[in-house]
Amino acid sequence: MTELPYPVAEAIENELRLLDPEVRRSAPLLAKVLHPEFREIGTSGRLWDRAAIIAELTSEATTRPVPLTASRMEGVELGPGLVHLTFDTEHKGSRAHRSSLWRLTDGGWQLYFHQATLFVADPFNEA
Repeated sequence: MTELPYPVAEAIENELRLLDPEVRRSAPLLAKVLHPEFREIGTSGRLWDRAAIIAELTSEATTRPVPLTASRMEGVELGPGLVHLTFDTEHKGSRAHRSSLWRLTDGGWQLYFHQATLFVADPFNEA
């Protein structure tokens, strides 16, 4: 296996951290890793900003997050301080293709944009 370039490895490490239920229910940890201009298009098609996603994930009314299983994570450095990741997740039989943009800031790597699209059959991974 080839070693990943530093920026890609850092983005992957942070992405995996975001899948951890402990991180997902901690407003301070989420605030540290989500860029102030963060935007997300969720699996439902709903648009999220940083404040809304932090409030939703950390709300007492929200079902406690559980770990997502990630697979096929790949990344590419698009330019200095910008990494694009793609990967799939699975949770309770629901699968999603995911895409994330990570930016290097004075505070470290932060998630700038994320999109998730549900899928049933995957023509790119059929044997």
